[in-house]
Amino acid sequence: MKTFEIAVIGGGLAGMIAAVSLARGGRNVALVAPPAPREDRRTTALMDQSIRFLDRLTLWEKLKPSAAPLATMRIIDGTNRLLRAPVTTFRAAEVGLEAFGYNFPNKALMDVLEGAVATEGNITRFTAFAEAIEATADSVVITLADGEVLTADFAVGADGRKSKLRETVGIDVRNWSYPQAAMVLNFGHSLRHENISTEFHTESGPFTQVPLPGNRSSLVWVQNPSDADARNELSLVELSNVVEERMQSLLGKVTVEEGGQIWPLSGMMAHRSGKGRVALIGEAAHVFPPIGAQGLNLSLRDVIVLTDILCTRPELPIAADAGNQFDRKRRMDIMTRTTSVDLLNRSLLSDFLPVQVLRAAGLHILSAFPPLRNLVMREGIEPGRGLRDIPAAIQEKLGRKKA
Repeated sequence: MKTFEIAVIGGGLAGMIAAVSLARGGRNVALVAPPAPREDRRTTALMDQSIRFLDRLTLWEKLKPSAAPLATMRIIDGTNRLLRAPVTTFRAAEVGLEAFGYNFPNKALMDVLEGAVATEGNITRFTAFAEAIEATADSVVITLADGEVLTADFAVGADGRKSKLRETVGIDVRNWSYPQAAMVLNFGHSLRHENISTEFHTESGPFTQVPLPGNRSSLVWVQNPSDADARNELSLVELSNVVEERMQSLLGKVTVEEGGQIWPLSGMMAHRSGKGRVALIGEAAHVFPPIGAQGLNLSLRDVIVLTDILCTRPELPIAADAGNQFDRKRRMDIMTRTTSVDLLNRSLLSDFLPVQVLRAAGLHILSAFPPLRNLVMREGIEPGRGLRDIPAAIQEKLGRKKA
């Protein structure tokens, strides 16, 4: 039996980053990470807080060549409803940043993480599945599919929405579904994107273009599942024309690339994110639609908090209630982000006039009132950042008035 301080179960992006972060925080880590079942062609936009975290882990410089900055985010009401919102534009320069974040292929980040795991002396990787898990007040025992047995002082569940670790410790979840599917693809275009991401709000959900390096962008198109299936049957030339039309030719001629995928939309939230010697991160704890670039950013905040709890004093044993501490610190952020994404998505689907009025009015206010827009931008980048920056902003304005 091999003994570790921490076992991270799951080899997706969240699990790999957690293993690297905890290992570089001074803990001896077992990473139970079977090979990924299929190639991930999706892209991910990470906000400034997440990029700074990757930089602290010395991962960002290797990823940066594959990433495109998000300097401007634009929302366009693409519905045909009576009440339509104005175009609302968020510029990173308004909050003193060169970019809100960066967009890159998931595969590029995974390649960087694979290299980091392979060279990290504090990580031992196991590629067999976790077949059985026993969590007690003193340790977590993991039996792998090849018969090997590991014991750890603490276990991190990064094993997805069907998490075996979550099931083992008896944490229940709330599941829900949406009458939508997300078509995910990459495309080339004849005009430069100028590092602008454009989100069209449609009756079936967001249609979101996000820059990639060069004259390329990624697309997440949330739509009715039957429409997604029908469009998936189109030739690349036909689909390119459909995407260009929906983009209102903002990027000129569109050329959709091979490898598009369709993902059914649903949501899940665990009743708690930690318990005793166990913590749940990423999709083991929360799942919601790919709206507003929140998914992996929320998962990285899980990792940041977990690293703070487990690695501030790495010379000390891990506390028996570390999972409970993690749950208390993560609960509000997870609930707030999950609820806000859910409400935004449902507001687009709703034909109820008062809901449409509220959505349109909200975007009108953001467009017309820069202080509120700046607050929303800061909160989108990092929870609590907008509220923390209010006193400094007031002081700056008072200083300008005195001058």
